[in-house]
Formats: sequence, structure tokens, C-alpha cells
Amino acid sequence: MRKGTNMASTRRRGIESSETRALLLDAAEQLMREEGYPAVTTRRLASRLGVSNQLVHYYFRTMDDLFLSLMRRRAEANLHGLLKALSSQNPLRALWEFNSDAESMKLNIEFVALTNHRKLIGEETARHAEQLRALETETLSRVLSDHGIDTKKLPPVCLAVLMSSVPRTMAMETGFGVSLGHQETLELIESYLRRFERGRKAPKQPAKRRARREKLTR
Repeated sequence: MRKGTNMASTRRRGIESSETRALLLDAAEQLMREEGYPAVTTRRLASRLGVSNQLVHYYFRTMDDLFLSLMRRRAEANLHGLLKALSSQNPLRALWEFNSDAESMKLNIEFVALTNHRKLIGEETARHAEQLRALETETLSRVLSDHGIDTKKLPPVCLAVLMSSVPRTMAMETGFGVSLGHQETLELIESYLRRFERGRKAPKQPAKRRARREKLTR
């Protein structure tokens, strides 16, 4: 019994680390970028890679399985990118640039649309989004304090929401032709970023804060 369980576990790990599986996820992500998530079907994936429909189902029993795997892979990449941004010398600007990346934003919007139709994906997306927001809030709290800003008057979590929602809103509006106010908003944000950059440098991160961040990323 135990032997059979171990063999099944090994077999699953082998599938998840296979090159074909990675290529299927790459193709699915590219289709989402180019045509939106409805374009991601078994037939389209098989056609794009020149394989059979059966092979797609061998790696992903259902489309929910595929989208969930794609979401988790994307979440891991997002977490890595965010941690890199937050540990930079100018975390506020790096965070803004991370949230404003056009290619990532386009894919994120598709995942948001996907959550409206697939509950399982929505739950996974929410868990991931809250993890990132907690990390952003922790860093923003430190940055604001280092610049003498009262975090009661400007709650770090509110700033975290603004820094992620403003780029997303502008990206969505740009998609259907709205640009009024975008340039002015970008210029306003740039002026605030420059103010922070002219301020004093943040002190080295204490061990307690490092431990907190490690806990949030587990």
C-alpha cells in the first residue's frame, strides 16, 4: 500500500517537471496574452504545439487543472519579482514599476476575468493577492516611517491598494480607448516618487522584520 502511494507520488512529480507540460503552460499563457483566456482550449493548445488532444489531457485532466497550474506558476513568478522590488534601494519606485509592467498587467487582467467564471481559480487568486499585499504593506509601512510620515493619516495598506489598482485601472481603460487623465496621474505619481527618493535612506532591515517577511512568504 505504502509502496503504491510512493510510486504514484513519484509519477506525479515527474509529470509536473516535464518539458512537455512546461511547453503547454507556455502556450496557454501566450494565448491568454494574445486573445484572452477564452482562447485557451484543448484544441488550440494541441494545435499550437502539434500534439494530440489526448496528450493535453494527460497532463491536465480538465481546463480547471490547467488554469490552476498556470495561476500557481504565475503566482510564484510574481512573488519572486515583488520580493526583488521590495529589497531594492528604492522600494517605492520599484514597487510602482513592478505593478505597472504592461505585459504582466495584461495577463493579470485575464486572470481577474477568469475568476468570474471559475470559483477555484478565484480562491487561489485571492489567496495569492492577499499574500502580496501583506508584503507590500509591510515595506510601505517602513518606507513611510523612515520619511517621517504618519501612518495613521496615510495607512500603508491603503497606499498598497492604490499602487496596484491605479495601474490596473489605467491598463483596462487603455484597452478600450480611454486615456483622459492618465498622463496627469502618471506625472503626479512621478513627482511623489522623486520626493521620496530625495529623502533620507532607509536603515538596514532589522532581524525582526526579516523574520516577519520570511513568515509571510511561506
